[in-house]
Amino acid sequence: MAGCEAAWQIARAGHPCVLTEMRPICSTGAHKTSHLAELVCSNSLKSESPNTAPWLLKEELRRLDSLLLAAAQQARVPGGHALTVDRDVFAERVSAAIQENPLIELRRAEAASLPDDAITIIASGPLTSSALAAEIARITGADRLFFYDSISPIVDADSVDLNIAFRASRYGKSLDGGDDYLNCPLDRSQYERFVDAVLTAEPVPAHIPEDNPDDNAQFFEACLPIEELARRGRETLRFGPMKPVGLTDPRTGRRPYAVVQLRQENLRAASYNLVGFQNHMRFAEQSRVFRLIPGLENAEFLRYGQIHRNTYINAPALLTPTLQLRSRPRVFFAGQISGVEGYVESIATGLIAGRHAIELAAGSELRPFPRATALGSLCAYVSGADARNYQPANITFDLLPALDDATRQRLRRDKQARHAEVCRRALESLDQYCCVHA
Repeated sequence: MAGCEAAWQIARAGHPCVLTEMRPICSTGAHKTSHLAELVCSNSLKSESPNTAPWLLKEELRRLDSLLLAAAQQARVPGGHALTVDRDVFAERVSAAIQENPLIELRRAEAASLPDDAITIIASGPLTSSALAAEIARITGADRLFFYDSISPIVDADSVDLNIAFRASRYGKSLDGGDDYLNCPLDRSQYERFVDAVLTAEPVPAHIPEDNPDDNAQFFEACLPIEELARRGRETLRFGPMKPVGLTDPRTGRRPYAVVQLRQENLRAASYNLVGFQNHMRFAEQSRVFRLIPGLENAEFLRYGQIHRNTYINAPALLTPTLQLRSRPRVFFAGQISGVEGYVESIATGLIAGRHAIELAAGSELRPFPRATALGSLCAYVSGADARNYQPANITFDLLPALDDATRQRLRRDKQARHAEVCRRALESLDQYCCVHA
């Protein structure tokens, strides 16, 4: 999806380009057709409700004449508040637009190496071929290429009950002398109830046979789902991600029986991830199970946990805000290989990389998208997150800049109004950017 959008943006600016697609010469365990932009998981491009973060990202893409957003609108089927598409119609519309464009040469072949001098966008997706993955590892460093996503859930900070959760680092140790974590304490009965819920939760069915959630042989030992840890013994979680050592609950003056630690996201404003809580549960099950944790009874989840096959680079260590490889500026990364999650996020980074490739080809100064926009915020996260703990991201409001204190205070009782103001500022910033750089 990212590669198709990038090629389209380049061609509509009047530049010829080559789009290399390995299917059907070389297929994957998830794809079923030879169409470009085949959707292999959900057929939803998320919410179309105004003033939501997914809506904002799509609205920015529409204002920039995204091919794939136009195709999604043409292929739309009823889906409530979501932009839901007919998979076949969507893929056919994208494929036809690419194949009919005289400036795009579509090559059906496996890309095993990168050209030495051409401007190149790597948008190979989460199921990158072994040959291309080896080439990416060669140019980036093998230790900066990951093959399995280990994503912990993220909750809105405002939805954590601070009457229960307490701030502390283990044994009072912190890099900066502060309390780095929020800690949700559990007594024995609460812990036993939580373990029971984890063990009986409904898992997500695997899209690829080799990614069967019951087969943990594929995963790194440090990235096991919490369900697998619980199956190893009822006390395993207490000696793993829920260990209470070095912590004292100020309400009781004693060490909790177990604890769930929440770590603040560096570049995600006002949100926390559940440390070590990667899992294979369905999203609805995660909501039910994790709200059994004291302090998270009313948690608002900004992202759910996952473990699945997903080749991606450690982008903050490698990329600039324009998605260029720092060591080779004529190479761009886009889509899930760069560390974004979701169809629309992949489309967005494809559009961004394509437009910056145009600027590079023209010898112009590359102009990052404004930080206030969803597009600019995605790039800021991809290029500026903590490289020591990099996890792919969907678009959520906590990636965008926080409102100033005066505005936040004025709208403190109206979350919808705050979101509307963030969206208004983002679109105004994008319009100004487009006027200046038209």
